[in-house]
Amino acid sequence: MRNNIVHAGAHELQYEIREIVAVGNRLQDMGLNICWENIGDPVLKGEKIPLWIKSVIKEAIDHDSSFAYSPTKGLTETRAFLAKICNKRNKVQITEEDVIFFNGIGDAISKVYNYLRKEARVIGPSPAYSTHSSTEAAHASEDHLMYRLDPENNWLPNINDLRNKIINDRTISGILIINPNNPAGTVYSRDIMLEIVKIAEEFDLFILCDEIYLEITYNGKMSTPLSDVINGVCGISMRGISKELPWPGARCGWIEVYNRDNDPMFNEYIETILNAKMLEVCSTTLPQKVIPSLLSDSRYKEYHSGRNKQYEAKSKFAFDTLIGVDGIIVNQTNGAFYMTVAFKNGVLNEKQTLEIRNDKIRDYIENIVDGVALDKRFVYYLLGATGICVVPLTGFSCELYGFRVTLLETDMGKFKWIFQTIAEKITAYLSS
Repeated sequence: MRNNIVHAGAHELQYEIREIVAVGNRLQDMGLNICWENIGDPVLKGEKIPLWIKSVIKEAIDHDSSFAYSPTKGLTETRAFLAKICNKRNKVQITEEDVIFFNGIGDAISKVYNYLRKEARVIGPSPAYSTHSSTEAAHASEDHLMYRLDPENNWLPNINDLRNKIINDRTISGILIINPNNPAGTVYSRDIMLEIVKIAEEFDLFILCDEIYLEITYNGKMSTPLSDVINGVCGISMRGISKELPWPGARCGWIEVYNRDNDPMFNEYIETILNAKMLEVCSTTLPQKVIPSLLSDSRYKEYHSGRNKQYEAKSKFAFDTLIGVDGIIVNQTNGAFYMTVAFKNGVLNEKQTLEIRNDKIRDYIENIVDGVALDKRFVYYLLGATGICVVPLTGFSCELYGFRVTLLETDMGKFKWIFQTIAEKITAYLSS
């Protein structure tokens, strides 16, 4: 090309959750049955959508307005409904003007980071959800800024590490919280949330809180919404229906903006995001249209409670199966539908292998493991030996070695096989 047309931050755009699919597909072509544990799609893993939810959607389809554009911010009645829910249970009060719809949280993430001033940075957790860390890093054309989550303390944020990094880097303008956490499955206590809000208040930062899994909690844990502890700090909550209904293919999410009038610069930033959204006209109409009917339906609470009980049972089985395995750190998942396993320091090396009986598959795996991160090496061998596709922890902007696996498999016989096999293969790999 006459000029370099590649964005300076292009190398930061990595999404290991889907990148490993290419390897899985190659092995599938070789005859291996793949168990996809890499992505959080409940429908793909066999969850059935209740007939009553489908009936509500079918009824909306009968109205021509479901096929029309919506206002740029989203349908007024739906935004008012969501604002009312927020105001009913939380201290902060918002109106429909503080709710903006996007084509999924991925779209919202893109707008939130890309329309920040280039020099303004948002520090996020490590391990990180790849869409946040990659987009923030690409926006700044720099490595993502991270504070540590501690696997020895149930993957809770290291508050001292967060505070010290904010003190030492004046470019930090915002703090990202993911609660319940992806990939760790941790639910932050109210005290933890208040500590982070206090830091934001002290250093005049805004808070960005990904709450897509807010209602998916179990084992006696409950999420504390950002809106309940935000006080006067400027903040953005990210919400959606992709996990709660679940309806990931709807690509329907929204942000709730808190205290925008408390700071003229933050208010201008939100207006910039809205102006950028105007260039796209609007977000998808049909999913917005059915949100009030679905979330206010008396059957929704019972349905949601039943799903959480299923995740609770799976989280306990997974934890009980892995807790006795030497060489790893395991915490019980209390929210979302993931479990993250960390390898203890020093247990991995470049000579460890798993038996792969298919010669063609073994040759392929051995050709792709050279030079990769040690946890990715394990993930590739696990995939080749068993067909179980998990995601290496280093793919989540993390210096620790480990992997993320889902709790989504609906066939309990297969679910138990997955975790029992993982436990067996970890032991075999570390002793090889």
